Amino acid sequence: MSATATTQVFPTFAEVYQGFAGQIGMLREMAPTPTKSDDQRLQGAVDTLIEETNAGEAVWLESCIHCGQCTSACHYFQALGDAKYAPMRKMDLYRRVYRREISPLRWLHRLVTKAVELADFEDAVPLIYDSCSECGRCTMVCPMGIDTASLVHHMRSAMVAAELVPPELAALRMEQLHQGTVFGSSPEALKNMVDTIRERAGVDIPLDKESAEVMVLSSAVDLVANGNGLLATARIMNHISVDWTICSDGFESANFGLLSGDMSLWKKQSDPIVAAAKRVKAKTLVIAECGHAYPALRWNPMLRSGALPFEMMYMSEFLGKQAQAGKLRLKPMEGKVTFHDPCKTGRRGGAFDEPRSVLKAMNADLVEMPNHKEYNWCCGGGAGIFLLADATELRDESFKIKIREVDETGADSVVVSCASCRLNFESGRQKNHWDKRVESLVELTAAHLIDDDVAVAPAAGAAS
Repeated sequence: MSATATTQVFPTFAEVYQGFAGQIGMLREMAPTPTKSDDQRLQGAVDTLIEETNAGEAVWLESCIHCGQCTSACHYFQALGDAKYAPMRKMDLYRRVYRREISPLRWLHRLVTKAVELADFEDAVPLIYDSCSECGRCTMVCPMGIDTASLVHHMRSAMVAAELVPPELAALRMEQLHQGTVFGSSPEALKNMVDTIRERAGVDIPLDKESAEVMVLSSAVDLVANGNGLLATARIMNHISVDWTICSDGFESANFGLLSGDMSLWKKQSDPIVAAAKRVKAKTLVIAECGHAYPALRWNPMLRSGALPFEMMYMSEFLGKQAQAGKLRLKPMEGKVTFHDPCKTGRRGGAFDEPRSVLKAMNADLVEMPNHKEYNWCCGGGAGIFLLADATELRDESFKIKIREVDETGADSVVVSCASCRLNFESGRQKNHWDKRVESLVELTAAHLIDDDVAVAPAAGAAS
């Protein structure tokens, strides 16, 4: 089968985006309504912040000197220039709760600081969800080392208790919580996609093997919108002759517990994945091209990661290690490209060299953006913001920073390794009539395999 077949089996990503955008548009109608009294919602939010505030958070809340350095690093502030979007402002409500409830001088703060009301949390929703992708760029320039992204995540947990999660995230949170799916990406949907890939592309995907050295995750984007992602993954895994599987009881990378701030759902979604990896005796767990899934699993505070019998890798990390070991035999690619580092895997995770190793293996003419690697500007759609209608202006305006950065490279295309980034790039490309191609690293890799006739997976391990 030819290398170009990857793009012929399923619709183009531009078409996928249109369909996916339609599904996103219906989420607001599916959002749950508050079930608790206003007093209960307020108390729940305050109690959550108290419970999640440890010494580290206390130091950060006490340390801000209001120097304003963080504004130079925030894409939302730079895009709109509105002072309310300054990262330091996103801590104001959290700081009030901390000072009144648990700070050493709380007796004094209660005398001079107004009590927190539910309306204060309602007013903070645009700051906590719409205008913070938790990219961590502000932390790099903060002279006090304050991790605003972590503080924002605690605020999101409080918003869950206050039943103030934006409707789009709330709808998907409830779907994943009660049905275990995202956009209907059920085990049945996985099996149907696996069967479709086998029939249309002749590529085998080992589903539910009893044992395998590598366990691979997928995502809702792959299963309900873009089968090319899973197809490309299968081509690569079979190409390098790895003993691998995907498990129907632990395959979904997306975690709306992390995105919404629901710690219990975060754990509920992660536990089956860990259990499946242990059951098949995997040595490596490969996380799909889903940026927030990386911290959801690799730095999950509810997992004893050091005790896990397998290593976790993001897809770009895994591909990079295969390229560095000479296992990926890739054809040279044409044209000039640039690479967008996803915030969660790059700046927050340090996975910079691996995706570039894959591009190097293709002899790619890689031209870096003016700000790249740890200084890379966020695309504006992370932490679930791509889904939020209320964040449209912020998202669209901040994306223009990426347009300028990519255009300055003179590249014909920009390569991404995160589905959320790719969706946001595609949205920006279409809205701005931008002439750049947006490529997925895993799909680009599959399209450039030299020996793409290896369609049958290794026989090691028996199917269940």
